[in-house]
Amino acid sequence: MSGVCGCCGALRPRYKRLVDNIFPEDPEDGLVKANMEKLTFYALSAPEKLDRIGAYLSERLSRDVARHRYGYVCIAMEALDQLLMACHCQSINLFVESFLKMVRKLLESDKPSLQILGTNSFVKFANIEEDTPSYHRSYDFFVSRFSEMCHSGYEDPDIRTKIRMAGIKGLQGVVRKTVNDELQANIWDPQHMDKIVPSLLFNLQSGERTESRSPSPLQASEKEKESPVELTERCFRELLGRAAYGNIKNAVTPVLMHLDNHSLWEGKTFAVRCFKIIMYSIQSQHSHLVIQQLLGHLDANSKNSATVRAGIVEVLLEAAAIAASGSVGPTVLEVFNTLLRQLRLSVDYELTGSYDGSTNIGTKIIKAHEERQLQEAVIRTIGSFANTLPTYQRSEVMLFIMGKIPVPGIHLTLPSSDSGPEGTRMIQVMLLKSLVQVTAGFQTTNMLTALPSSFLEPLLSFSLTEDPEVRLLVLQILLSLIDRHDNRPKFANMSSISDISVLKLKVDKCSRQDNLFMKKHGQQLYRHIYLGCKEESSGREHYEALFALLGLLSVELANEEVVVDLIRLALALQDLALSTDEALPVYNRCAVHALVAAYLNLICQLTTVPAFCQHIHEVIEVRQKESPYLLPEAVFVDSPKLHSSLDKVEGSVLFLQSKITESLGGSGYNTERLATPYVPQYTEEDRLSKRKSIGETISLQVEVESRNSPEKEERTPAEEITFETLKNAIVDSVGMEEQERERRRQVVEKFQKAPFEEIAAHCGARATQLQSKLNQIFEITIRPPPSPSGTISSGYGQSQSRSVPIYEMKFPDLCVY
Repeated sequence: MSGVCGCCGALRPRYKRLVDNIFPEDPEDGLVKANMEKLTFYALSAPEKLDRIGAYLSERLSRDVARHRYGYVCIAMEALDQLLMACHCQSINLFVESFLKMVRKLLESDKPSLQILGTNSFVKFANIEEDTPSYHRSYDFFVSRFSEMCHSGYEDPDIRTKIRMAGIKGLQGVVRKTVNDELQANIWDPQHMDKIVPSLLFNLQSGERTESRSPSPLQASEKEKESPVELTERCFRELLGRAAYGNIKNAVTPVLMHLDNHSLWEGKTFAVRCFKIIMYSIQSQHSHLVIQQLLGHLDANSKNSATVRAGIVEVLLEAAAIAASGSVGPTVLEVFNTLLRQLRLSVDYELTGSYDGSTNIGTKIIKAHEERQLQEAVIRTIGSFANTLPTYQRSEVMLFIMGKIPVPGIHLTLPSSDSGPEGTRMIQVMLLKSLVQVTAGFQTTNMLTALPSSFLEPLLSFSLTEDPEVRLLVLQILLSLIDRHDNRPKFANMSSISDISVLKLKVDKCSRQDNLFMKKHGQQLYRHIYLGCKEESSGREHYEALFALLGLLSVELANEEVVVDLIRLALALQDLALSTDEALPVYNRCAVHALVAAYLNLICQLTTVPAFCQHIHEVIEVRQKESPYLLPEAVFVDSPKLHSSLDKVEGSVLFLQSKITESLGGSGYNTERLATPYVPQYTEEDRLSKRKSIGETISLQVEVESRNSPEKEERTPAEEITFETLKNAIVDSVGMEEQERERRRQVVEKFQKAPFEEIAAHCGARATQLQSKLNQIFEITIRPPPSPSGTISSGYGQSQSRSVPIYEMKFPDLCVY
């Protein structure tokens, strides 16, 4: 029988004999290297035999796995690896099929050692660059199996870590093998990304927990090379770095879903870390796609808890800080529109107490402090986004936000605000805080473009409101916009120091654009400074901000004319503090006196006129001895020392307009303008901004309507102006005001109480009159036809035009088409 067996063995194919010879009798001896070299040489000499060699090795490996002969399994895989690395030819595709079949067999095993062995072989295969593409190879099983290994829950923690690391390496190999092969199934498809990305994030998150329990820094550094967290992060970065423009969404969406499913937004730390990895790994020109996805996710979670929304906003904040300039993308205003919408929703939620505006038993109760934290996070994020924009885009964003703020007298109704006047006020405050963030660090060379009328006028209207918080925010915005040389911090402490050189102010010559800006808007700014000092609710912060504003105007935008106007304004403020008609509290009057002293001390040293400086310093010295409560050092402190009465403030403690005019006149300043007291002009804007209710604004509109009504259309004949008429006008002014007030009351009462039919008839009469006027205009503008038949000769030899409507004109057939 032995002779027969030997004879049959000799008849076996050579490749089988070569394969059998690489296996030793004792598997512990390992692969027979000499025979392995023969097999490799044979495979290289006869590449058409590779598929048969692979099939036979696969058959032996399957048999050894079934018989639990794991030593021979390791030898078979080692032989496969060596053949795979040695043979680079067109026939390798057939061999690879056998190889992948064996790897799959190992991965399906329950033994961790075989799973790790199969993974290591697959990783080696993934690093091979094939010469020819494969049309029929599929990696779906490997994606699923490696993802499953990443979530391994094996009892032994060391083995569990090895299995998870093997899964991560396997996924990395799949990505490397398929991401650049157009013939393979697209690895970026959601069916694959929904497995790969959560598996990586799971290990990244679990690694953070194990790192926090690390026994010692020395042990941690020794094991750092084997850390699953580091391996996972490297794999995740490699995956994102290979993502093209169209694949960003599929790669980021599973991250958002994972953070949602495991409630990881609330902790913020892990979510921020994930998106830092994403923003640093993807190509910089794709950053705006990630930001847009985050904004969309924020909108989708608009009715989720405030902590979740705050977590998303914090991630947005970090992403915007990492993103390069201009990475917000083409839809810049849409980014800010989304954030402002979230701000408005948060205000509504805070005031109504629920997400759906009702207080049913089933509704989710909202915590006000969480909504406040969210609002602050949104405001910071708006500022972070604005800092990435160029100057021209930031100006657009400023105008866009200003357009969203309910301005007194302009926005009569506020969309999507169910919280009443308090909601309107909170929205004003929040949007103004957003503007403070956007304007922080804003630098421009042209103030006319930085502060156009469409932005400045609505902004200044808020400085006249009765809400002190709103007024302070407006002042902060103005300071940020005017300060172009970082002088603002130097005006933080109001004082009357004798030498301002210690402040190290940066003063540049006023440019032509700055002069044009002050000519156009200077009077507006002066008036709002004056009225801001006049407000009873102004506190220490307001007066310090007003002083900084005066100082910045003097340093940044002042020419001789502006200096004269600012000195006039300061003297007018001193008169305001002395006046008893305004009924200002004692603190406010002392604060205005102190503000004037600090500013005149500053401006006199900026002008460097000795006589002017001497007068100001003399008054300050007298105040230090007799009335310290009129100086900033005593007023703007935590416990101000005030006088009970300011009725006896006079004489040498006051700055005299005559002396200032005389001292500046010798230096070429306009003495005539200096001698003219400053008087602010009250405008319609003041009345609008002081209105507290929508009803008052409507009554103003009714008043305007009544003035334009047809009943008032007939003009009175021009009256000759004489001395008697002027005298009567002065005497009867009080009576005229009473009559005007009564007339307004009657008009408002008519529109409030009159029947609908009467109001409709009134409006119908106006419409009829308008139609008749239009008919007259149309009759006049109809031109005669160009044909001779349209002209009638009169008896005096003159031609008379006949009005013929266009639809009755006769045109030649060639002109009609």
